[in-house]
Amino acid sequence: MATSGLQHRLVGREAELAELAELLAIRGADLSRPVGQPDVVLLSGDAGVGKTRLLTELRDIAFAEGWQVVAGHCLDFGDSALPYLPFSEVMGRLAADLPGVVDDVAAVHPGLARLQPGRRMISGDSGEGTVDRQHIFEAVVALLESAAVKAPLLLVIEDVHWADQSTRDLISFLISRPFTNRVAGVLSYRGEDLHRRHPLRRQVAEWSRVRGVERLQLPPLAPAAVREMIRALHPDEITEAGLADIIDRAEGNAFFVEELVGATWASQVPEDLADLLLVRLDGLDEAARQVVRAISAAGRRVSHELLAEASGVPESELDAALRSAVDNHVLITESGDSYAFRHALLAEAVHDDLLPGERVRLHAAYAAALREGRARGTAAELARHARAAMDLPTALRASIDAGDEAMAVGGPDEAAIHYEHALELVAEPKLAEGVAVTDLVIKTSDALLARGEPLRSLALLERHLATLPADEDPGAAAMLHLVAAYVGSLFDIDSDPQGHAETGFGLIPSEPTRERAKMLALYARVVAHSDKERAREAAMEALALTETHGLPKTASEVTTTLVGLDKGRPIEEFSAALEEAVARAAQTGAVGAELRALYFLGRAYQDRAEFTQACEAFARATERARAVGMQWAPYAFDARLHHAQIAYWAGKWETVLSLTEMGGQSPPPLAEAVLLSLRLAVESGRGNSVGRQLKRLRKHWSDDGVLAILSAPVEIEAFGRSAKPDQALAVHDLVIDTLTPSWPDNFQARLRLSAVTVSAFANAAGSASQEERIRLVAAAERLVEVGHRIHHGQVESGVYWGPEGWAWAARLDAEMLRLRWLAGVEAPDLSSLITAWTETVTLFEEFGHVHELAWCRAHLAAVLRAAGQLQEARPVGDLARRAAEELGAAPLLDVLGSLGNAPVRVETSAAAALTPRELEVLALVAQGRTNGAIGKQLFISTKTVSVHVSNMLGKLDASSRTEAAAIARRDGLVD
Repeated sequence: MATSGLQHRLVGREAELAELAELLAIRGADLSRPVGQPDVVLLSGDAGVGKTRLLTELRDIAFAEGWQVVAGHCLDFGDSALPYLPFSEVMGRLAADLPGVVDDVAAVHPGLARLQPGRRMISGDSGEGTVDRQHIFEAVVALLESAAVKAPLLLVIEDVHWADQSTRDLISFLISRPFTNRVAGVLSYRGEDLHRRHPLRRQVAEWSRVRGVERLQLPPLAPAAVREMIRALHPDEITEAGLADIIDRAEGNAFFVEELVGATWASQVPEDLADLLLVRLDGLDEAARQVVRAISAAGRRVSHELLAEASGVPESELDAALRSAVDNHVLITESGDSYAFRHALLAEAVHDDLLPGERVRLHAAYAAALREGRARGTAAELARHARAAMDLPTALRASIDAGDEAMAVGGPDEAAIHYEHALELVAEPKLAEGVAVTDLVIKTSDALLARGEPLRSLALLERHLATLPADEDPGAAAMLHLVAAYVGSLFDIDSDPQGHAETGFGLIPSEPTRERAKMLALYARVVAHSDKERAREAAMEALALTETHGLPKTASEVTTTLVGLDKGRPIEEFSAALEEAVARAAQTGAVGAELRALYFLGRAYQDRAEFTQACEAFARATERARAVGMQWAPYAFDARLHHAQIAYWAGKWETVLSLTEMGGQSPPPLAEAVLLSLRLAVESGRGNSVGRQLKRLRKHWSDDGVLAILSAPVEIEAFGRSAKPDQALAVHDLVIDTLTPSWPDNFQARLRLSAVTVSAFANAAGSASQEERIRLVAAAERLVEVGHRIHHGQVESGVYWGPEGWAWAARLDAEMLRLRWLAGVEAPDLSSLITAWTETVTLFEEFGHVHELAWCRAHLAAVLRAAGQLQEARPVGDLARRAAEELGAAPLLDVLGSLGNAPVRVETSAAAALTPRELEVLALVAQGRTNGAIGKQLFISTKTVSVHVSNMLGKLDASSRTEAAAIARRDGLVD
């Protein structure tokens, strides 16, 4: 991942910065304290957590408040520390900024010269004799006091955990002395470095008891702040899964975030960061290092029992080694009897640093302890250690067990990983003996589907089908084909679900077994959309077999399928049947059937524009799926998506943003793209530029047609608002070309696509040439023909055609009339336009799409104004304006403003003489519009506009258009 460079804006530390400035009396001074009492803050935090960055920001605040700031740094010289090193740095800075002050103080306190940076070099003049350190202490106090005469002085000493004893003593002297002038200080140090024997540990406790000294602990950054920081460092698009991975590994450490974002890495710690982390082990003895290395092989944490069995460290030495690692802040103790690394990245760095043979031996020791029962652990732990120790038979069995355990507790992500590891191992024929490979493939497919990865699920199934031996059990082959058919039917995947379904159906054993019941249930679910009678027949037989063999979960699945086949029933009957199916599925533990029934219920209400009930059903499905860890599974994710879509229609745009917020959820890439499309619809509706993001979504269109029909209209409408008809048509054609290979030619969404594309043409017609207008009308006629074919076919089929379909059908015809009128090509009369847009507004009111309804009202208001029906136009425009203001729909507000829809206050006698049409012309003149532009906006000729302008100038007694506009603004005739 390429980084754009280090961030410059402070992220996530606003509260700490404000507190620090207040404690130091830089802001919000405590007037109850004596004037000369030094304010000192002991600032602690882990390495890389952001202490220096915070102090840099504090420095800028201090400068802005008129303070001087000088800083010194302690360095890690080990046993070769240079006494008073940070104060030499401070003196050097003051000598550069205030040379006269330093010279004056040095003349009175000769010991100060010993701190001059140049005197401390090998080649420097070290002077003769010795100086009592008390004289040095007093000299430093005098220097700070004198410097503070000019302005308050902030002294910053960083990395005090590396300070020598002399420096610590000088600090103790400074913070206990009163100052005549305002002096404050900050001492920063790494809290995790203060092991039990560290000399600063006792010193900090003593300093904390001094009046005026406060302690401030800098905690790790919150996940939201880390997310913001990553966005600042990596402004290009990054998936939610990538964000979550960095957030998880960095653990709120700003330096770790920068390193992970800036490095190209794949499950390893960046080299520079690893070197820094491993330095922490230098303070441990050999036994402690051996224990730490052993724990790294276990992962980030390990139980004491398992560690004792696998570390190779004698019990007599283990406790002392652990104590050393804890005291040096390498390890921490956790609840129970386990140990963990202080930072996950430290665990990774130590494990990566193991020698190959050492790594294998450690993992083998863990695997043996778990396999032999000498320590407790999970199948997942055993699988991991056995795989790393090359004990492949054990790894295979444990991986399958671990996958089963994960699925049982709602962990499809982890289950899929374990099953895929098992599949890699069974590729070896010797290991595959005795393993039901087909069952393993189906388990893996189910886990991938539950985690929202249908493409990988189907690819796995088809790969296995392509390699099936000729003597494969027909039942196993049948189940593979039927599962492939089911996965392919759920998503817009380039596959042949019907072919798989029929092949699988032909292979189902005829014996009335439990397996036949499950296969028939699956077949019925697949063909329910294409052949209802065959679906019903298969479902009824499956239901009878479930009763014979006692299969309550399968019975719940079949019941849900049968209810779904009757969705044409009155909504009261249909919803009651689905509620019964939901209850039965919940009772039997058939989570898939429960989610499917809730989804069907929501869709039934949605199709009838009963949005409140629909959202309730979808919310129930989403919550249930989240509770069982299947939020990205089929029907669960669809419920969340449709809930967000309804919220978009209903004008609850903040709800849309909440439902599509993916922070910390790590959705699959396709699901993330689909949710993003709805977020971008809101952003685009508010006038924000989202063209690049929309364009990036196109790469997913062929994987999921739903994404295409959600994002393409947003892109088309954006091009329409910017009068780019060719680009709008190109997007329309691209989405049709993408979907028609796998979708029916006349899929319903083409109606909306046609309508928004014709609307884009109409928006561009006013500024187009006559030749371009004729071309746009011809292209629009083809789109209207497609839309009519879809509408009529749907009506003739007898399938329920809800308010959404009728509204877009009317919108298509109304947009075509608007285009003809604006283009002047076979232009309709105004009464036809009014009728068409009135009907469209009525149907969108029934549909309940707040944003589109507001646009329709804006177009109707424009047509009414063109017909001179100003009294009728104003309330229609006001309704559109109110909706646009509530949504924050800036583009719509701009259009309404250009129509002169703002309320007009008539306060002068001259204004009273203006006609309603002249007031409209005046509003547009005040906006700087030409006569030609005004004519296009008001649907009148340029010559007529000229007449209105002349009359308006005369009534206002204005000599020019500019003077008329000024009078209008002065007298409140226009906003």
